[in-house]
Amino acid sequence: MLICATCAVEYGEPVPELCPICTDERQYVPEDGQKWLTRDGLEGTGQQITLTENEPGLIGIRTEPKVGIGQTAQLVVTPQGSLLWDPVGYVDDTAVEAVLDRGPVLAIAASHPHMFGVQVEWSRRLGNVPVLVAEADRGWLGRTNPIISTWSGSLSITDGLDLHQTGGHFPGSAVAHWAAGASGKGVLLTGDSVFPNPDRRSIAFMRSYPNHLPLSGAVALRIAAQLGELEFDRIYGNFNNAIDSDAQRVLRLSAQRHAAWARGDFDHLT
Repeated sequence: MLICATCAVEYGEPVPELCPICTDERQYVPEDGQKWLTRDGLEGTGQQITLTENEPGLIGIRTEPKVGIGQTAQLVVTPQGSLLWDPVGYVDDTAVEAVLDRGPVLAIAASHPHMFGVQVEWSRRLGNVPVLVAEADRGWLGRTNPIISTWSGSLSITDGLDLHQTGGHFPGSAVAHWAAGASGKGVLLTGDSVFPNPDRRSIAFMRSYPNHLPLSGAVALRIAAQLGELEFDRIYGNFNNAIDSDAQRVLRLSAQRHAAWARGDFDHLT
C-alpha cells in the first residue's frame, strides 16, 4: 500500500504512475512531480496524530505534520458507537487506542474522494469496520477491499447520525448530520461539499478549491435547499473550519449570494 504525498489517498497494487485524484481538474500534481509515501516511512519520521475535543461527543483528529491535504478527521461519538469522518492519511496504534477508548467504531465515511485518506488501513486497525463510499464516487477508489460498501441518497449510521448525498463538488459528495451536536441543535459535517469560509460567516460552493473553479448558482441553491430540510445550528468543514451558530441561515444566504454573483447581479462592482 502506497499513499499519495499530495492528497494522502491510499493505493493498492498496481499503483498508478500518477495519482488519478490529483491529475483531475479539481486537484493537482505538484511541479516537482508525483511522490509516494509509505506508512512505515511516515512513522519513521516521527509522524503523530493529535486529538482535540471540538465539543462534547465530537473529536477532531489531525496529523502532525500534515499528510497530503491535511484535513481534520472528525470522530462523532454516540451511545451506540462512533463514526470516523474524513479519515486522515496516517494511522498508528496510539491513534487507534485513543479512538477505541471512546467506544466501538460503527463505520468510516468520507465527504468525497479527496478525503478518502487511508480509510481501509483505518478500518483494518479498528477491527475491519465498514467503510462507506458513495456509489457515485466508487470509481475514485485507489484501494479496494471487501469491507467497503457503497450507498446512495441517505444512510442512517445510528439513531440521530445520518449521511446525506448532496453532489456538487463530486457527484457523491456528502455530509454527515449529527442531531445531538451543538447541544441538541444539530451539527453538519460537510468536508468541503459546502465550505465554511475564513470569515466564519459565509460558505463557498466550489468544484475545485485549489484551482478556483466554482459550481453554478443553480447547484449552490440546490444544495442549500436540500440541506435546509435538516435541523442544524453548526457546520464543521474538513479543516475544522466552522460556522459556530445560525449555520442554516448562513448556508441559505451564502447560496443566494453565490448565485447572484454567478448570474452577474454584481457586475457593476467589478
